[in-house]
Amino acid sequence: MSTPVHDDPLSRERGHLAASRSALRAMREDVETLDISDVTANWVNAAVLERQIEDRIKALADLSETPLFFGRLDYLHAPGAERAEGAEGERFYVGRRHVHDADGDPMVIDWRAPVSQPFYRASKNDPLDVSLRRRFGYTGGDLTAYEDEHLSDPAEAATTSKLLQQEIERPRVGPMRDIVATIQPEQDEIVRAGLTGSVCVQGGPGTGKTAVGLHRVAYLLYAHRERLARTGTLVIGPNRSFLHYIEQVLPALGELTVRQATVEDLVGHVEVRGADEAATAVIKGDARMAEVLRRALYAHVSPPAEGIVVVRGSRRWRVAAYELEEIVRELLARDIRYGAAREALPQRIAHLVLVQMERAGEAPDDRVQNAVARNTAVKAAVKEIWPPVDPAKLVLRLLSDADFLAEHAAGVLSEDEQKAVLWVKPARSVKSAKWSPADAVLIDEATDLVERTHSLGHVVLDEAQDLSPMQYRAVGRRCTTGSATVLGDLAQGTTPWATRSWAEALGHLGKGEAVVEELTAGFRVPTDVIAYASRLLPHIAPGLTPVASIRENPGFFDVRTTPAGTAGVLAACGELLSRDGSVGLIAADARVPELAAALDAAGVGYVGPGEETTHATRLTLVPASLAKGLEYDYVVLDEPRAVVDGEPDERTGLRRLYVALTRAVSGLIVTHATELPAQLG
Repeated sequence: MSTPVHDDPLSRERGHLAASRSALRAMREDVETLDISDVTANWVNAAVLERQIEDRIKALADLSETPLFFGRLDYLHAPGAERAEGAEGERFYVGRRHVHDADGDPMVIDWRAPVSQPFYRASKNDPLDVSLRRRFGYTGGDLTAYEDEHLSDPAEAATTSKLLQQEIERPRVGPMRDIVATIQPEQDEIVRAGLTGSVCVQGGPGTGKTAVGLHRVAYLLYAHRERLARTGTLVIGPNRSFLHYIEQVLPALGELTVRQATVEDLVGHVEVRGADEAATAVIKGDARMAEVLRRALYAHVSPPAEGIVVVRGSRRWRVAAYELEEIVRELLARDIRYGAAREALPQRIAHLVLVQMERAGEAPDDRVQNAVARNTAVKAAVKEIWPPVDPAKLVLRLLSDADFLAEHAAGVLSEDEQKAVLWVKPARSVKSAKWSPADAVLIDEATDLVERTHSLGHVVLDEAQDLSPMQYRAVGRRCTTGSATVLGDLAQGTTPWATRSWAEALGHLGKGEAVVEELTAGFRVPTDVIAYASRLLPHIAPGLTPVASIRENPGFFDVRTTPAGTAGVLAACGELLSRDGSVGLIAADARVPELAAALDAAGVGYVGPGEETTHATRLTLVPASLAKGLEYDYVVLDEPRAVVDGEPDERTGLRRLYVALTRAVSGLIVTHATELPAQLG
């Protein structure tokens, strides 16, 4: 005998899903049909409002492959004064965005709302007034399963959620997706941390630190939307491929206003066409360079040689040299920006003239002071005492003029360090110079010394362990009055200037008070894979806690000795492509051209990192230098020894290898014709 539809829980939940989708469609249609012709004062207001409406329509899009809700909470008791959200018999569906019916009653609650928090935090030991937590399973956009936890029933034993495990292990094709349905309690604490405080997340591979950072942005925009709408938010990633990989996460959560950039984008005052040797880049990236730049800049300020005479009509007003010198000393003591002090100088001089005028019986006003400040004699004096300085030209001179550098680096950089940063062949101009990435950061520092950099409300900095101290300072300038979320893994630092400790890094960032949280539960990398990769930790980051995989499925893992050439690698790729999901072929950068040619010859389609995979083309060929932050269902790692040897030193090479070994979600095949690094045992 079949079960009536009204008694079938799955059918009822499907009915609620269908009704919720209809309600969302109605919400979108309401916005689409808004008539703003009578509410805008002018075309500027109309354009702004139209843009806001367009963004709202996009935010209300119903993504067919994305579940509208993924959980349900049934509260146990009626609300008390301290429990305003829950009510007896009241039920909340938790999803990616808020959906309400025609009467305004909620059909889906935003995962960021306070009432949704117990979905992530409630447990048998602390049920948070929840009697039942239900998780939903989906195939595509269709609701196909559910799973219940009776948190208030002491007779029911706590079990691991099968649906949660399936969601974590679900094959992935295309860009990164949100983890809103799988956020764990320790991750939720970081996501919901307040806006005023900065947070640093140390997390090994697969602990979800990038997803936590992105979801934290989404949460902060929900909880502090008006403030962040004024001040702005920014996500900083290591490269364009990484940003392309993560770019769909926030829009899937309905957030469309977050800017994404690399550090290179932030400091793009000049065109970067050159590169530094590693040793040179380390010195240019050292925080001591900030003091060298400050000295070189303020060396342009010179004491007045003589006083000035201001002529107004038939009267002459004299400002003595000692008075000018007092103004200069006072401005220097205030430690304000070079440009701001230069703008203040003529006004200070004009004030002295106005004092004389008042003593002579005149009654000058602000217009007179401004006129005096623009007087030819005053302008000439300001140009002589406090000349304008172009930041790029300042850096150009420091890197080109050995005497100028020596004068301002004395006691800061050694003679050998000064020689290392000097250009062998000085450039003639800012435009003709072959600036390196490190040079661009120096120009950004000098630019901030002249004029304050605009500060945002919140900045997320991912893969932070690879930044130099000067790069940290560049990022810190973008959030001096705001907060930051810093994400990284000290074991994955693969630059010669990689971060040695978070305390040091946060100091350079200007966020020394930030709370450091450590994520050690691995959700992405299978047990056998992370255990193998963790053999490298004592050699690359002694003292770090190894990641402990919580995956019940140990994953697929194999280390294979193959003949020299590419046949063994291609065979491994073919084997993994026979499974569902994405495949990444990671190799030392120098090996990529040979492997690309072999794939082309074999007729195997592939894309490069940052290009979107499809169901027809699921293989990505990844240079080891670009693998950081990316993930694939299956990975073939070609020649670990070549990955290590491709770096300037063994420690950096082993860190690069650690990154490459930990990109797999479901399985890893390591192929090698040469001997494996001894550190892998």
